[in-house]
Amino acid sequence: MAGLSFHLPLPALYLFLLSPQMNLESLQRRNLSSPTSFLLSGFSTAYKTQVSLCMVFSLIYLVTVLGNLLVMTLICLNTNLQSPMYYFLGHLSFLDICYSSVTLPKILRDSFSTQKTISMAGCITQIYFFLCFGGSECVLLAAMAYDRYVAICCPLHYTALMSKKICCYLVAVSWLSGSFSSLIQALLTAHLHFCGSIVINHLFCEIPFLLEVSCSRNTLLNKAVSYALAATIAMGSFLLTVASYVHILQAVLQKGAGRQKAFSTCTSHLTVVSLFFGAGAVTYLVPRSSSTKEMNKILALLYAIVTPMLNPIIYSLRNNEFQAAIRKTLCRGFPEVPQRQSNLCPHHAAGDPL
Repeated sequence: MAGLSFHLPLPALYLFLLSPQMNLESLQRRNLSSPTSFLLSGFSTAYKTQVSLCMVFSLIYLVTVLGNLLVMTLICLNTNLQSPMYYFLGHLSFLDICYSSVTLPKILRDSFSTQKTISMAGCITQIYFFLCFGGSECVLLAAMAYDRYVAICCPLHYTALMSKKICCYLVAVSWLSGSFSSLIQALLTAHLHFCGSIVINHLFCEIPFLLEVSCSRNTLLNKAVSYALAATIAMGSFLLTVASYVHILQAVLQKGAGRQKAFSTCTSHLTVVSLFFGAGAVTYLVPRSSSTKEMNKILALLYAIVTPMLNPIIYSLRNNEFQAAIRKTLCRGFPEVPQRQSNLCPHHAAGDPL
């Protein structure tokens, strides 16, 4: 497929950016509590710990951006990677860059700050984009599972069922579902009232941790709506992914032949799905207590920061086509390759054009 196109939900974002200001004005008219900023607890304030965390987070962010940019570039430049699976993978890499950029730069800045504060508008904005990119990634992972199901269970109809038009529709659905769900949750969060402590015991703004410090009467309603929307997007995507792999497993066991090749195309995706949904499920479904607060922060790092870094590594290490595309791209910069390097650039050694 030719090129990658990424479209952000601008109308929804425009309405969203206006809502916090309108919300603050309405709260002030009604003389209700509306803090201008929150305090994030973060990790340890010891200097040596802060230096170590800053170095680790900087390395993670660098690997995340460079790794996912490499994936996007290879997909755009190599004609062998113009299939629906790699079209989705290119969008996944773009989402991973955006997803980690919502939280990690702020965490890096806070690693050397004694007062880890974030404004009310900044907190709501962070919640919106974090949920938008996270929800979109959930739906996109389900679309990738459906692509593998069609490729393995319906190979004769693959071209028709996974045409360029249908792939564009699936990507658009992932963006729209993520942006719509996050917009509703961000608007509900913007209408929360706060009194007393405004310390969020987390690394960044997330709705469950914001609800813990809210004294609104409608906190339970907000929690119910937020969890219902999150369950619709996350659980719905997860169940569709599981259903796709159940059919894949049945088809592979029945056919027998080609079992290893069929599963090799699914291993990378299954690994990414397990990391993404597993860490998120533990964070949102396991009851929180004072003894698990530090563990919640570590899990948040796993699904918000570490997983976007690992995705390009997982796909490149376990995908022969991707490894061949990397070698092909590298060899383009060496028009004359010595004979002893023929294993690295087999096409050059054989005299075949790239």
